[in-house]
Amino acid sequence: MFFAKNMMTWKMFKGQMKKIMRHSLVFLFFITQIVSFSLSSAASIPAETGDATAQGHKEGFNAGDFVMDHVSDAHEWHVLTAGHTHISVPLPIILYSKNSGWHVFLSSRFHHGTASWKNFAIAGEGQHEGKIVELNEQGEVTGVPVDLSMTKVVFGILFSVIILVWLFVGIARSAIRNKGKAPSGLQNMFEPVILFVRDEVAVPAIGATKAERYLPFLLTLFFFILVNNIIGLIPVFPFGANVTGNIAVTMVLALFTFFITTFSGSRHYWKEIYNPDVPMWLKFPIPLMPIVELTGLFTKPFVLMVRLFANMMAGHMIITVFISLIFIFADIMGPAAGAGVSVISVVFSVFMTLLDVLVSFIQAYVFTLLSALYFGMATEEHH
Repeated sequence: MFFAKNMMTWKMFKGQMKKIMRHSLVFLFFITQIVSFSLSSAASIPAETGDATAQGHKEGFNAGDFVMDHVSDAHEWHVLTAGHTHISVPLPIILYSKNSGWHVFLSSRFHHGTASWKNFAIAGEGQHEGKIVELNEQGEVTGVPVDLSMTKVVFGILFSVIILVWLFVGIARSAIRNKGKAPSGLQNMFEPVILFVRDEVAVPAIGATKAERYLPFLLTLFFFILVNNIIGLIPVFPFGANVTGNIAVTMVLALFTFFITTFSGSRHYWKEIYNPDVPMWLKFPIPLMPIVELTGLFTKPFVLMVRLFANMMAGHMIITVFISLIFIFADIMGPAAGAGVSVISVVFSVFMTLLDVLVSFIQAYVFTLLSALYFGMATEEHH
C-alpha cells in the first residue's frame, strides 16, 4: 500500500514537473524571440543616433521609421544593422519595362536603396516612395515598370505554403498508414482542430449536407491565416514576415470569400437582396432595403479584410513601439535610462507577444466562421 501510494505521488509529481517544464520552455521561447529582436534592433542604434550631420549634430532616433521598417513590405529581408554595415537577405527583382523589356536580378544591386541598377532604383520619396521606378540618363523618374518581384511578404507566403504542404501531406500519409488506429504525433495534434472546424464551424453555419462542399476552402483558410499569424511573431529569418498584417493579402482572402458566396448564391438568396420580404414602403418609391442588402454584399468582405489586417498589424506595431522606447530613452536621457526602460519594455513585449498568440487563433477562427456564415446564408433554402 505504501509503495503504491508513493508511486501515485511520484506520477503526480512527474506530471506536474512536465507541465512546469513545458510552460517554462514556452515562456523561454518568447523571451528568446523578444531579446533577439531587441538585439537586432539595438545593433542599428549607432547608425541612427551616432552619425553626425553636416551641422555637427547627432541625428535622433526616428521611432516612426523604426516601426514602419519592421511592419512594412520590402524588396529585401533586413536582418540587422551593425554600425554602417547592413546585413540583409536579397530577394529576386522581376521587372517589365516598355522601353527595355524584362529584367531579373537580385535586390542587392540596389545596395539597400542607395544605388540604381540598369536605370532602375527604389524611390526614397515622393508619390512612388518605396516602389521601383525607371530613370533616364539624368536620373529623373520616367515611369514605373511592371513589378513582379518577390518581396518580403511574397517570400513569407511561399514559405508558409511550404510549411502547410509539408504538415498536411505528412498528416494525410499518417492517417492512411494508421487507419483504424488511434492517431499519434502531428495527426493527433491537428485532427481535433480539423474536426472542430468541421463540426463547430462549417456544419452549424452551412448545414450537414452542404458543409463538405466548402470544408476544403474553410480548412485552407483557417490554417493559412493561423500559420502566418504565428510565424509572423518570430522575428528571425525566414520567419517574421508580416503576411496577415498586409492589407493586400487580407483583401485577396476576403475576395475569395466574396466570390464563393456570390457564385454559390441560391435563387432565394438573390431574391432577398433585390426583393426582400419587407413592407412595400421600404422598397417603393425609394428602394431602401434593396440598397441596404446590396451594400451588404460588399461591406461583409470589406470588414473581413480590415479586421484581420488591423488586428495583426496593431500587434506587430505595439511590440515594436515597446522596443523603440529603449532607444528613445537612451537617445534623450542616456544609455543608463535606456537600460532601465529595457526591463519594462521587454516584459510588456513578452506580454503582447503572448497576447498576439491568442489573437492569432481568434482571428483565424473569426475569419473562417464568418466565411462559413456567409456561405450558409447564400445557400439557405426558402422555408
